[in-house]
Amino acid sequence: MATSSESTGGCPYAPGETESKSAAIHAQRVQVMAGAELIRSFARGRELLLDKELLQGGAGAPGIDISEPDNVPVFYLDGPDHRQRRASIAPYFTPKAITGRYHQIIERETQRLLGQLRRDGRAQLDVIAFELTVAVAANIVGLTNSEIPKMARRLATMLSAAWYHDRDLVARISAGLRKSAAMVGFYTRDITPALRARRRAPQDDLLSQLLAKKASRKTILIECMTYAAAGMVTTREFIVMCAWHLLERPELRRDFLEGDEERQFAILLEILRLEPIAALLYRRSDPAKSGGKSTTFAVDLRAAMTDEEAVGPCPHALDPDRAKRMKTSGTYLSFGTGAHHCPGRQVALHETRMFLDALLRVPGIRLERPPEIGWSSLLMSYELRDAVLASDRG
Repeated sequence: MATSSESTGGCPYAPGETESKSAAIHAQRVQVMAGAELIRSFARGRELLLDKELLQGGAGAPGIDISEPDNVPVFYLDGPDHRQRRASIAPYFTPKAITGRYHQIIERETQRLLGQLRRDGRAQLDVIAFELTVAVAANIVGLTNSEIPKMARRLATMLSAAWYHDRDLVARISAGLRKSAAMVGFYTRDITPALRARRRAPQDDLLSQLLAKKASRKTILIECMTYAAAGMVTTREFIVMCAWHLLERPELRRDFLEGDEERQFAILLEILRLEPIAALLYRRSDPAKSGGKSTTFAVDLRAAMTDEEAVGPCPHALDPDRAKRMKTSGTYLSFGTGAHHCPGRQVALHETRMFLDALLRVPGIRLERPPEIGWSSLLMSYELRDAVLASDRG
């Protein structure tokens, strides 16, 4: 199956048209940091992300005190401190760890979640996808001493932001109070028992590393939140978006189910190219090397990954054969590149592929209600909520 310009005899999309489901809300809601230079070219964006002289520029990075690197989340570090921290977590993301450690968790949780779907005949897609991603990321972090469904609900409350902007003052205050309560619950019910267990018996996970470094409670909470946002939330959106495309397009679904692992990854990566979850990646020049001044660059991932010079003709069409034709891996800049590339990209790809392969084989599976699309100003990304799956009972 292909929808490329080669297979159709020419691109079927006029300028401004796209198969992306999230393009419209991206155009409406994305906001570039004041003073940042917007980069829309793939080649220039890749060049900046690979530049070893540039520093992390997103999420308030310029204002973070990095004088004590052990108490700073890895996201904000650069140079030798960043390389050392990344090296310490690299074993959690090797092919051996994925197949030997996480596949078992993915298979177990997928069986549990889809079993519940079969019994009930219905399920909310973003809820079950989040439970899966929480289970996998929690194992990496070490949050394994509490119930996954309850922890997932607390994290979902803490991190969801898409629909709060259009509520009245009372509703926003109420939502803020719920978020605060969920954060307290996350620390006391999920982090604290995990820390207690690891003080008695350290394990091969992030929390054990943090305890060995005598990290503060604040640092531990921030690090757990960083992994929650990066490893749980973004993968949930990835799963829901891919499921949406696959369930609405019978030919794409058939291609996915009949394909081998390589073909399935190609389809997922092409969906992600067209529907990047993160909107912008920021980098900045080092003021210490430029007379006290710093230039900030904002790489527009959506624009970069629809740059015809990099991805070929008809860039707004979903074409699983694109990467093979362009002789690339198909990742483009979906997971970033350079020093700050996403370390968990292979974990996300594997859990998405395995879960969707099983989901699409559930008898009678169908999308009863498509997701609503919202926008998180906090993460500068889209959110997909309230999609309802239905299946035959059994």
